Amino acid sequence: MHHMTLAEIARGLADKKFSSEELTQVLLARIAQLDPQLNSFISLTQELALSQAKAADARRANGETGALLGAPIAHKDLFCTQGIRTSCGSKMLDNFKAPYDATVVAKLAAAGTVTLGKTNMDEFAMGSANESSYYGAVKNPWNLEHVPGGSSGGSAAAVAARLLPAATATDTGGSIRQPAAFTNLTGLKPTYGRVSRWGMIAYASSLDQGGPLARTAEDCAILLQGMAGFDPNDSTSIDEPVPDYSASLNGSLQGLRIGVPKEYFSAGLDPRIAELVHNSVKELEKLGAVIKEISLPNMQHAIPAYYVIAPAEASSNLSRFDGVRFGYRCENPENLIDQYKRSRGEGFGAEVQRRIMVGAYALSAGYYDAYYLKAQKIRRLVKNDFMAAFNEVDIILGPTTPNPAWKLGAKNSDPVAEYLEDVYTITANLAGLPGLSMPAGFVDGLPVGVQLLAPYFQEGRLLNVAHQYQLNTDWHTRTPTGF
Repeated sequence: MHHMTLAEIARGLADKKFSSEELTQVLLARIAQLDPQLNSFISLTQELALSQAKAADARRANGETGALLGAPIAHKDLFCTQGIRTSCGSKMLDNFKAPYDATVVAKLAAAGTVTLGKTNMDEFAMGSANESSYYGAVKNPWNLEHVPGGSSGGSAAAVAARLLPAATATDTGGSIRQPAAFTNLTGLKPTYGRVSRWGMIAYASSLDQGGPLARTAEDCAILLQGMAGFDPNDSTSIDEPVPDYSASLNGSLQGLRIGVPKEYFSAGLDPRIAELVHNSVKELEKLGAVIKEISLPNMQHAIPAYYVIAPAEASSNLSRFDGVRFGYRCENPENLIDQYKRSRGEGFGAEVQRRIMVGAYALSAGYYDAYYLKAQKIRRLVKNDFMAAFNEVDIILGPTTPNPAWKLGAKNSDPVAEYLEDVYTITANLAGLPGLSMPAGFVDGLPVGVQLLAPYFQEGRLLNVAHQYQLNTDWHTRTPTGF
C-alpha cells in the first residue's frame, strides 16, 4: 500500500480494494518503524488520523466520492492545527497548541483527508537544508548522510521514503521546489495569493506561499485542487476561479514554447546537472515543444535583494514572539526588558536570530533607503524580466538547484554558501510566479530536479508539462534503497 500514489489510493478507495482506516494503520506503523532514521515528523496524530479515516470510510459508504476522501497526508508544522502542537520547528513555539485550523488544513479536512502528523522543518522556515530545526536535522532517504533540502525537508523526506503519499509544504524562496529536487519528488509553488496564508505562521509575508509535495504531477494536481481558492480571511488571497487541474494534465505539448535562460548555465552550476537539464529539454522537444534561448538579465541581483527583503519581513513578523502572550517564556525575568531579551535569545535558534538582526538593520532609519528600498526596486526589475520573457515563451525551464544535496553539516559554518543554493528558485518568489520542480535524473546517486516557471495562475500549464514528461520518463518512479 505504501508505494501507491495519491491517484492510485483514490482509485483503490473508490473500488473498495481497501478502506481508509486500513491504509492509515499501515502508514502509521510504517512511520513508527522508519521515521527514527529520518526525523521527518515533529508530531504524530494517531488518534485524529484514525477518527478521520473512519469518518471518511463512512462518507464513502453513504455514496460520497472525492479524490481526497480518505487520503492520508501530513502538514508542515507551520500550518495551525486546532488543539495540536504547531511548533514551526522552534523552541519558541514548542508548547503552542493552535486554537484554530489554518484555511489549508480546514479545506483539506473538509475534502476528507486524513492527517497523520506534522512534519519537521527549518526553524520558522528559515533554511535550505532542514538543519536549523529545534527538533534536530532531517535526513535525506536517498542518503542518510545528506540533507533533504529545506525548509520543507520533513514533508519531502516523509513522502520520498513512502511514509505517506503527499504532504503540504510552503515556499518562501524555494522551500517546496528545492527539497523536491533533493528527494526525487514533484513540488509546486503556486502563484502568490492562489493558496490562503491564513493560519500559516509567517516568515516573509510577501513571499510565503503554501503548496503540495508529492511523487507525481498528477498527485500535486489533486492536492492543489483541495488547497487552492479565495479566502476572505487572507488579505493577500486573490479571488480568481480555480480550474480543474487534473483535467488539463493530458493536453498536448505540440507547439509549446519553452524558454531556457542563458543566465542559468553559469560557472556555479554543476555540469552534470546542466547535462540532465539539457536531456529534459530534448525529451520535451520530442513531445512537440519548441525551445528558445531567453535572457533574465537581473537574475544576478536576485539573491542579495531576497536576503534583504525576506529578513526585513521576518524581523517584523517575529517581533510578536516576546514571551508575553504565547510561546516560550524565560524563567524568573528581572523585569519586562529582561523577559523580552531572554525569551527571544533562548527561544530562537542561531539562523533565526541572524535573519532578524539583518532585517532589523536593513529597516533601520539610516539604512532603509540604501538596502530595503533598493531591494524592492530590484524585485520590480526581476518581475519585469519575467514579463518580457513570457511575451516570447509559454514556460521557462532550467535547473532547480545548482548542486545535488550536500552532506549534513557541510555548510553550517558558511551561511552564505547555503543561501547561494537558492539562486534559481528565489526569483519566482520575488515575482510571485508559480514554479514546479520535477525529477530529472541522478548525480552520484542523489536526485536532481528540473524547474518549470509559468505566468501568473498557470499552475495547470506547469502540471500538464510535468505530467507529460513523467509519462515518458521514469525518474519519478525510483525509490530510495531501504524504503
